[in-house]
Amino acid sequence: MTVMAAPVKAASGLNLPTYADIEDAARQIDGVAVRTPLLRSDALDEAVGGKVFVKAEVLQRTGSFKFRGAYNRISRLTPAELKAGVVAYSSGNHAQGVATAAKLMGAPAVIIMPADAPALKIENTRALGAEVVLYDRATESREEIAAQVQAERGGATLVPPFEDRFVIAGQGTAGREIIQDLQGRGVTADVLLCPTSGGGLTAGIALAMRALSPTTDLYGVEPFGFDDYARSIAAGHRVKNPAQSGSLCDALLTPEPGEMTFAINQTRLAGVLAVNDEEALAAVAFAFSWLKIVVEPGGAVALAALLSGKLKLDGRTAVAVASGGNIDPAVFIRALG
Repeated sequence: MTVMAAPVKAASGLNLPTYADIEDAARQIDGVAVRTPLLRSDALDEAVGGKVFVKAEVLQRTGSFKFRGAYNRISRLTPAELKAGVVAYSSGNHAQGVATAAKLMGAPAVIIMPADAPALKIENTRALGAEVVLYDRATESREEIAAQVQAERGGATLVPPFEDRFVIAGQGTAGREIIQDLQGRGVTADVLLCPTSGGGLTAGIALAMRALSPTTDLYGVEPFGFDDYARSIAAGHRVKNPAQSGSLCDALLTPEPGEMTFAINQTRLAGVLAVNDEEALAAVAFAFSWLKIVVEPGGAVALAALLSGKLKLDGRTAVAVASGGNIDPAVFIRALG
């Protein structure tokens, strides 16, 4: 389903990034972040009736795009700020990105994670050197816990998962790479599909697309039942998800769109699509069989939208972002089974 936007309300007082910030971020993360490839498969093209390139952010450091924004933010902290440490909240991918970036910069990190996050993500975050604080996402506020940790730790810097100029710009480097690599092949994408949660990756890519490939239509993709972005765009203001858990796409279960990201995405998205868990699992299996990559359900929703026919290509060229590959082994076995 394509969601039509309601009249836009002006965003005031928001320090929104621009494409110049993405260029700056690209310089900041160069040589540290991985320039991930665009993958193709004849089987995928035949399955969806068009030409598809898959941006394999599963091959990024820590297994997701989140390292880009985390490093772009943390690497700009002063020595005193690094000594005080960083705090973040995340269901797993941002957690690992922050933990790795903090470790590289010599800063202690405390990560607030939901107790029902995949065990693999919790274990990996601890293995990367971060202190993990678990909470109940149904009854507790991660923002309040983060503020308490900041106060207790002497003013540690909060590194939000998406509500930050440097984080959004860092995620936007993925979009910059997509367009540059397509241009190197003499290709222009007709559509780009991006997993959408808080909207940081989508917003960063939207800024890159507007600057480098303005004719490309950008679609967000959400889990079915957690379509806060689609409903927010339809309403013309941010609305919350009715639940905080209940989907295998754990990476995409934020309470509501970010204020900064929504201000960017509201006028730049051609539509927002939704896929269910079984469609996401089918995309996980397809990616393993034909692209030879491991993708988690939340990272596979863009590919799932194409494979399930939510967006018909009819011979057009598309890019699907595979945003993360930190999948629980039991869920991966279920997908392959």
